[in-house]
Amino acid sequence: MLILGVDTSGKAGGIALVEFEQGNSRTLERVPLQGGTFSAQLVPQISELLQRHRVGKGDIDAFAVASGPGSFTGLRVGLAAIKALAEVLQKPIAAVPLLEAVAGSSGTDGNVLAALDAGRGEVFVAGVYTSGTRATIRDQQLLTSAEFIALSSTWQIVTPDAKIAELAREHGLRVEEIDRPGADVLLHHRPRAPGALGMESEPVAHAGRDAHPGGGALVAAGDRAGAAAVPLVDGRRLGVAGRHDACAAEDRP
Repeated sequence: MLILGVDTSGKAGGIALVEFEQGNSRTLERVPLQGGTFSAQLVPQISELLQRHRVGKGDIDAFAVASGPGSFTGLRVGLAAIKALAEVLQKPIAAVPLLEAVAGSSGTDGNVLAALDAGRGEVFVAGVYTSGTRATIRDQQLLTSAEFIALSSTWQIVTPDAKIAELAREHGLRVEEIDRPGADVLLHHRPRAPGALGMESEPVAHAGRDAHPGGGALVAAGDRAGAAAVPLVDGRRLGVAGRHDACAAEDRP
């Protein structure tokens, strides 16, 4: 199975081509994308990546795309491009929450609190259960720094952002600082049979007006029903509260 992963959620992004065989995954190549030019780079870079590995678009079995939280503009570019490719090729999409990928990159098993800097004194957080390379997200929220500190006292925090890690250390919290997950990590951290990503075998479903960045609403991403919600502060769940709660500071008024 050949899967193309795309992440355009941050200041820099990337694409990755990953091969799954007999339950094992192998990254064939990762290609960085410079922030601010995703719309110009994404499709040409995908084409060049496939050419280098002598595969055609029709050889891709499925797509994975970061669904946020992050830059609304960047997320829109990635989600729209992958949705268009998947519809043309009739292939499934897995929309992977970035906070889930963050938690999956941790070396910690059990319940962790994945955190990303949202700017303007706010923090994107998600309670995630990790086991080996698998991660199951429970809830996502946008919190103030004070709410984040109050919530995190009993959690193991995982973050790729130095600012968040330093804030946690200043308050004596347990924190693991990791590298920001690449596009291939969207695939590696949650292998599932037979589709490796928990995707449906049917063609991609459509992302309608209810598909919010950050909410993973772009279907074929695996059924998360039954996951117990982590009790968070005030109910502002990403992908539910609306556009501004799911976007980075540079996109918010």
